[in-house]
Amino acid sequence: MRIYHYLICIISASLVVSPASASETDSLKQQLETLKKQLKNLENNLEKTQPTTGTSIVNNNKVQNNTFKAYATIRPTFGYIDENDQDIYDVRDALSHVGIKATSQFRQQWSAELHGEWGVDLSNNGDFGKARRAYVALNSPIGRFGIGKQRPVQYLFIAEYTDIFNHSNSPFAYDPESLFFVNNLLTYRLNTGNLTWMAAAQYSGNESSDLVNAGVSYDHKGLHSAITYLTQDTFSDGKKSGEDEVYAASLAYQFNNNFYLAFGYQDRTYQHQAENELKGSTLDVSSAYQLAEHYKLKVGYFEFDDGNKTQTTAEFNGFNTTLEWQPAPHLRFHLEYLKRDKTHQSDFSSWTIGFRYDYSKQWTF
Repeated sequence: MRIYHYLICIISASLVVSPASASETDSLKQQLETLKKQLKNLENNLEKTQPTTGTSIVNNNKVQNNTFKAYATIRPTFGYIDENDQDIYDVRDALSHVGIKATSQFRQQWSAELHGEWGVDLSNNGDFGKARRAYVALNSPIGRFGIGKQRPVQYLFIAEYTDIFNHSNSPFAYDPESLFFVNNLLTYRLNTGNLTWMAAAQYSGNESSDLVNAGVSYDHKGLHSAITYLTQDTFSDGKKSGEDEVYAASLAYQFNNNFYLAFGYQDRTYQHQAENELKGSTLDVSSAYQLAEHYKLKVGYFEFDDGNKTQTTAEFNGFNTTLEWQPAPHLRFHLEYLKRDKTHQSDFSSWTIGFRYDYSKQWTF
């Protein structure tokens, strides 16, 4: 505002030094008084709009870059089970767990991530089970790097999309020999548009990596498709006895009419020193249909082949059907029938009711 005061002084001085008639001088004085009033009003308006302290601007623009999340899900089940020609009633667990997750952004497009998750074994005194996840990760403009116990590519790209049932063995064909969590794991992930590229390797103190897992997925408007490759060493008495090689593919789609359908397939090659090369496979098909606002019907079919053509094979196939009631976002109740037909072993069937309670709380600071 000082420049306007200088302008007024210059105009006032000009009235003194400039020759002019009386009428011209009176006119200039009136204009000067009007200008002074306008400047005064402008100053008053600026004082009202300016913050009282300089710190208020900083507080209003402060960015909250840190988050902390605590969560838990408790999933007890009670069922009638027909297994090995015996009928039993049992309380079991559908993978209850608790966890924490923290993130911190320390630079534009750069953040750090901490994640810990532990199982709660309701079928065994409710004790804490094994760690499911325990890792740290760095998110950067060139991708995400993680180290520790994590989900492998095989689960994230193949199994996760068929893993929709309230059962500890879901997906049922994927479950017997495949990976859900891997310790001592290094992971890398890069998103490029609708494509996600991911690679992982396990290092457990041996001469080279014990596991290599890589894949690419395409995700767009309810559609998911992926292919992966996995090679994993096998050990006997602490010594390498061979390796397993797996090629896999998945396809899933969420239809507009509340119908969901997913396929997961693995082609497995067993190369063990003590036996000939074996060829096996797994197939999981999962579907879900929203019957009403709070009710969902889920149906699955599965096939497992370990490549063993003798009487000791663990080969099986089967199906399951689940009716799920979700009265609130954090509550689920279900009734499930599961049937598993084994080629050379006793069949399995069960009727199960279950209850799932989810809790999650996140803080931003």
